[in-house]
Amino acid sequence: MSKTLLSRIKPLHNPKPASSSSPLPFRHFIKHVQGTIQILKTQDQWEQSLESFFSESDVVVSDFAHFVLDRIHDVELGLKFFDWASKRPYSCSLNGSAYSSLLTLLARFKVFSEIELVLERMKLEELKPTCEALSVVIQAYADSGLVDKAVELYYVVGEIHNCVPSVFACNSLLNVLVKHQRIETARQVYDKMLENSCVDNYSTCIMVRGLCKDGKVKEGRELIEDRWGEGCIPNVVFYNILINGYCNKAEFESANGLFKELKLKGFLPTLETYGVMINGFCKEGDFEAIDRLLLEMKERGLKVNARVYNNIIDARYKHGCTIEVVEIMGRMIESGCEPDIITYNTLINGSCKKGKVEEAYQFLEQAMKRGLMLNKFSYTPLIHVYCRQGEYYRALDLLIKMTEGGHKPDLVSYGALIHGLIVAGEVDVALTMREKMLEKGVLPDAGIYNVLISGLCKKGRFPTAKLLFADMLDQNVQPDAFVYATLVDGFIRNGDIQEAKKLFEFVIEKGIDPGVVVYNALIKGFCKFGMMKDALSCIIRMRKEHHVPDVFTYTTLIDGYVKQHDLDGALKMFGLMVKQRCKPNVVAYTALINGFCSKGDTNRAEKIFREMQSCGLEPNVVTYTILIGRFCKDCKLAKAASFFELMLMSKCTPNDVTFHYLVNGFANILLTAIPKESNELQEVEKSMFLDFFGKMVSDGWVQVTAAYNSIIICLCQYGMVKIALQLCDKMIGKGFLLDSVSFSALLHGICLEGRSKEWKNIVSCTLNEHELQTAVKYSLKLNQYLPQGRSSEALLILEALIEKLQVQ
Repeated sequence: MSKTLLSRIKPLHNPKPASSSSPLPFRHFIKHVQGTIQILKTQDQWEQSLESFFSESDVVVSDFAHFVLDRIHDVELGLKFFDWASKRPYSCSLNGSAYSSLLTLLARFKVFSEIELVLERMKLEELKPTCEALSVVIQAYADSGLVDKAVELYYVVGEIHNCVPSVFACNSLLNVLVKHQRIETARQVYDKMLENSCVDNYSTCIMVRGLCKDGKVKEGRELIEDRWGEGCIPNVVFYNILINGYCNKAEFESANGLFKELKLKGFLPTLETYGVMINGFCKEGDFEAIDRLLLEMKERGLKVNARVYNNIIDARYKHGCTIEVVEIMGRMIESGCEPDIITYNTLINGSCKKGKVEEAYQFLEQAMKRGLMLNKFSYTPLIHVYCRQGEYYRALDLLIKMTEGGHKPDLVSYGALIHGLIVAGEVDVALTMREKMLEKGVLPDAGIYNVLISGLCKKGRFPTAKLLFADMLDQNVQPDAFVYATLVDGFIRNGDIQEAKKLFEFVIEKGIDPGVVVYNALIKGFCKFGMMKDALSCIIRMRKEHHVPDVFTYTTLIDGYVKQHDLDGALKMFGLMVKQRCKPNVVAYTALINGFCSKGDTNRAEKIFREMQSCGLEPNVVTYTILIGRFCKDCKLAKAASFFELMLMSKCTPNDVTFHYLVNGFANILLTAIPKESNELQEVEKSMFLDFFGKMVSDGWVQVTAAYNSIIICLCQYGMVKIALQLCDKMIGKGFLLDSVSFSALLHGICLEGRSKEWKNIVSCTLNEHELQTAVKYSLKLNQYLPQGRSSEALLILEALIEKLQVQ
């Protein structure tokens, strides 16, 4: 169909005979309408046929053209007829009714380009479209998501007809406005509808949903009460909308209050009501309330759908709850609800995030056995976690299975694999994977190139990184700010700050906005090379280009000043950061702590540490390790032990540097200094580390072994058995043996984790009877640190081992 058909229609200038003075019988009209449509549908030479048909009649085409257009269900035929009728000699020009009927036909088929031409022609000929026709057009625009055109025509109706379009058209407009979050415009349309008494329940429903979606739940309720009276909510649909609005705002008490009100007023909650409430409680993590609602649904005979169960499973993972998978799946199946692919994808993703990779793989296999259609969300979490653990062959195997299953890996899947390979240090395999992507017709985006370039730079392979960047440009992939930032960082890692500056200037010259991320990369380079004046100049330039320095900018500068031993400069920058309302993070505080520790001012360092905690920030492994290292260097071992235990209580995992500081500190301290240091902690809770260290030294252990064992004891007591086992392996590698104390500590920790039955699979015992008796003595001492009323099965296991040796 030609989109310019109507543009060829010209106004007639030949004489126009008057239309028939006496109205024709209705049957006569119907005969002509049906005859016209039949000719248009069935005859190739329809123009000549129509001329013959009308030459035998006194009917004027313009009088009944709109009847024909109203009954034609083919837009091509409609346009043909309209074109013929408009150009027919000695005919009255087509009136507004005919044009309006054509508009309605075009709107039904959503031929928007022709609608524009019709409206333009009507304006030129000073014809007014009917309100009904404009309503249909508005509805077509709205249903197609053309918001601005729909709004424009809505106001045209008001100007021409001094009314609003039909309620159906208005509701379509309200829907699309709410969908596009244009709530204010929607409210104006709704208010105009109210003025013209053109509102139904669905109109109010749309408007209330829009307000709730915008977080204006109170305003939504007021809108309902304006229509039906104060304190009145007419039906359960409105309750569902308001409850969902409160849940989205995390106002769960208000949501629960409405839920109770709904039942008190005699309404029965629907499946949607329960679903909304359960989803709200999922966000809050209130699983007891969820269980109550599930029971209530069961009693009412309402079937819980897979979507509700999927939300519950996802929420359990997010809130760190133990997932009783068998129980949940059993409840689903028992209620007649089969787990779907979203259920399994949720379980796979959750298990991967928990580090339970084998469990996640079992879920993948279960989904296959159930005949569910796996998708990228089924494979990608496993691909990512396999790569992160260095098992990239398993990741590649999954990618192959994904392809064999008919699922073409996309950017997300390849991106996960490449990112995982880079994290695992397998840069060459990641580069090969990029080649595979290109072979499969999947073009890597700037994000994937950025990951690859970053991996090469971190491996010191900067020349290869530059070649890859050139290849990226050859592939017509436009670098973003992150790619340029990575390259700037690459030059800096390569020791070439001047080239980094040149690249930065090149980005500016090309008219590319470097963004804060590239400025930060260059500032980091200046700080690394001690060029603090250049770093400050870079900040001034940032501000001139209307880029606001962020927390990374200030933190980099603070750390830069600290490394230049300019603590005053660091403190000034920290003050500026606060003044600019940029909230300092853990790294900023840690840099200051490092500065004070480097000067030997542990009092100020501790003060900064407490200030950081008061701001709700959790110190990280670097923060604790810096303080522990300084205390050990200053022979303040009581303080070092105290901060180590505080670190473990805060679930912050220590690293090899932390252990090195503690072992060196306690191995080299004079034994006479230990009691003196213990006195420093009289006002603090008794130190487990110092207690066991002192006991072991007095029992004849060398200080190095006593220090290692004290660390292992603390790790196991605070639930870090895995880290303790890794440390034991490193000790054995250095020539230390797993003695009675370390065995007792590990056994104690394993039992505290509830794994007493599998201890033999975790740690081996080669102790003789005398060593086991020593282990019992230390196990009894460990029990003293358990909460009152709690005991460990470790003592029973040790006693059983002794009995077994005595029998032999």
